[in-house]
Amino acid sequence: NSRGTASLLKDSISFAEVSASGLFEGHDLLRRGFTSVRNELLPSHPLELTEKNFQLNQDKTNFATLRNIQGIHAPLKLQMEFRAVKQIQRLPFLHSSNMAMDILRGNDECIGFEDILNDPSQSEVMGEPHIMMEHKLGLL
Repeated sequence: NSRGTASLLKDSISFAEVSASGLFEGHDLLRRGFTSVRNELLPSHPLELTEKNFQLNQDKTNFATLRNIQGIHAPLKLQMEFRAVKQIQRLPFLHSSNMAMDILRGNDECIGFEDILNDPSQSEVMGEPHIMMEHKLGLL
């Protein structure tokens, strides 16, 4: 019966869901902090979603404006440059200023909230370099 076999395959659990990073993985309290069901379901303030997506919305508006003014090549070129800059990163335990991304977005001459209150010496990302690299490479 070919229909029965197809329905069995569709209802089966995939291997990715059973793997270490899948369905049965426990919550890593040291890396992700405490969880709250309420925070996962609803934003705490109506403007929270707008603030989280501010840069994405601003990029979409800039790309639409560029497309209307200069054509399709301008936003495509800028998106390729964004991808190239995002791929170049420091090691996970070293602080990065993302200066190239600021230059592409035009924020290199602006002083913002994160420039003053984002002191790398007070960062919670500081940790054991070997453990952080193993986590990034998926060995842990």
